Amino acid sequence: MTTIRHHLSDQLLMAYAAGQLPEAFNLVVATHVSLCDECRARAGSFDAVGGTLLEEADEIAMGEDALAKALERIEGLAQATRSEPLKPAGIFPAPLADYIGGDLSAVRWRKVGGGVKQAILPTAKDASVRLLYIPAGTAVPDHGHRGMELTLVLQGAFADENDRFGRGDIEIADEEMEHTPVALAGEDCICLAATDAPLRFRGLIPRLAQPLLRI
Repeated sequence: MTTIRHHLSDQLLMAYAAGQLPEAFNLVVATHVSLCDECRARAGSFDAVGGTLLEEADEIAMGEDALAKALERIEGLAQATRSEPLKPAGIFPAPLADYIGGDLSAVRWRKVGGGVKQAILPTAKDASVRLLYIPAGTAVPDHGHRGMELTLVLQGAFADENDRFGRGDIEIADEEMEHTPVALAGEDCICLAATDAPLRFRGLIPRLAQPLLRI
């Protein structure tokens, strides 16, 4: 059984519960929470706090057609829902498998170089999220960050100057972090990574390729 050692911060879980995260970060958080008993329990506690605050909030009058509009939206959602719940049989947890409509076979990879591949997932433009495939033993170019990056391991493991990260672990990077992640030997590493700003590469070639790769 995999032991998860690197968890989400309370700040991120509170923002997730309050619906304040970009869509890209929401996907990473939801995927991690589905794997991590500890973060799932903490997220539940923040949801409970939010429910209590709603109960104590002042009432606001609703329009006469509010119920009809709500029922109309619910009916539309029901029609768009699959007839049977998706039951992933691969490495992707349910939130991610449901988001892309399957497991690895549903991913449309694009080669980045050195055996590394990525698949950018469609989300709102305030942040981006991608799947990364890094062959065992391969290093990602040394880089820093202009914003926040959340990286969740789905298969294999990687290590950098900070620690080792295996399946279910999440690394939270900010503007102060510079690192060179390396996929560890034994199994190719697959990660889900979200960023709200472009990375800051030291090397010339990664900087030149950055606009094309949208990282």
